Amino acid sequence: MRNAFLVLVVLALIASACGEKKVSQEKPALYKTITVTPGSQVIETRYAASLEGSQVVEIRPQVSGTITEICFEEGDLVKKGQTLFILDQVPYQAALAVAEANLKSAEAQLDNAKLTEESNQMLYDRGVISIYELRTAQNSLAAAEAAYMQAQAQLLTANNDLSYTVVKSPADGVTGMISYRVGALVSSSITTPMVTVSSDDEIFAYFSLNENQILDITRQYGTQERLIAEMPDVSLVMSNGERYNIKGRIDAASGIVDSGTGAVRMRARFYNPKHLLKSGGSATVIIPTELENRIVIPQTATYEIQEKTFAYKVVDGRAVSVELDVFRLNNGIEFVVESGLEEGDVIVAEGAGLLREGTLIQTYKSE
Repeated sequence: MRNAFLVLVVLALIASACGEKKVSQEKPALYKTITVTPGSQVIETRYAASLEGSQVVEIRPQVSGTITEICFEEGDLVKKGQTLFILDQVPYQAALAVAEANLKSAEAQLDNAKLTEESNQMLYDRGVISIYELRTAQNSLAAAEAAYMQAQAQLLTANNDLSYTVVKSPADGVTGMISYRVGALVSSSITTPMVTVSSDDEIFAYFSLNENQILDITRQYGTQERLIAEMPDVSLVMSNGERYNIKGRIDAASGIVDSGTGAVRMRARFYNPKHLLKSGGSATVIIPTELENRIVIPQTATYEIQEKTFAYKVVDGRAVSVELDVFRLNNGIEFVVESGLEEGDVIVAEGAGLLREGTLIQTYKSE
């Protein structure tokens, strides 16, 4: 019995020694870490945008006709009322002449009807003619007056039609490409406009935020009205990568989420005095977010499980996972931590998704 007890003691000592050896052989993994410190900074969030002039007008004729003259060059700056196209005026001049002649004829018939009515009124007052003859003269006068008014309307229409053969710009702006040349037959029903005039003294940059982003931003500002009123000036990066030298303002936001894309359309307005920005172009809108006394960590320090965000704190030399509430600015680099971390916490800065709970950590500071 005593020998058996001694054997058990020996085995226990051996097992204890092996365990201590195993623990002592566990090597810490080397990970970059950062110490959480609240601070103030500006984070820029970028959104792809399409550019449109503040007024884009597609020019179509109001009457049918053959183009006889084009009075501008493609890409010209034009003024409101400036002549762009002239259509064949001959048929409309002829129609105007007919309308003028018809008006004169109607005017003469009206004068005759007035004389007849006045004469019959006198004869009726003297008892010379019957009431039937008087009423007949009065009806003829009314018909002549109606014919005269109709002739006036026809003359007005003929004048308008002739004026429409001179196609003018309805706004100041820059012209696009000309779709029809001299000799082409055009009408008000053409699908392709003759030319497009874009007023580009101001340019609208349209961009979209998904539903989650607009909820996050609205939560930050309280209401959509305050969002538009209090949002800081935004910047624009042109398609060549250069930053536009005039800042803009967000001045409109759709109140409806597009059911097809799940996005909310926003608009930023930029002044364009040198016409550097072109309607129809593309750019990137940059929205700055000023953060004061907030904890900001790199996205590389986090990982996600079932739509929840986590990071690893280093506690007593080991990795301890913590769930975070983060404010997503969609800049692809950093998260603002709403809760889950406190000042002075040390977290793993990179490779969090590869760690396991309780991993022994050898740290080095992120520069």
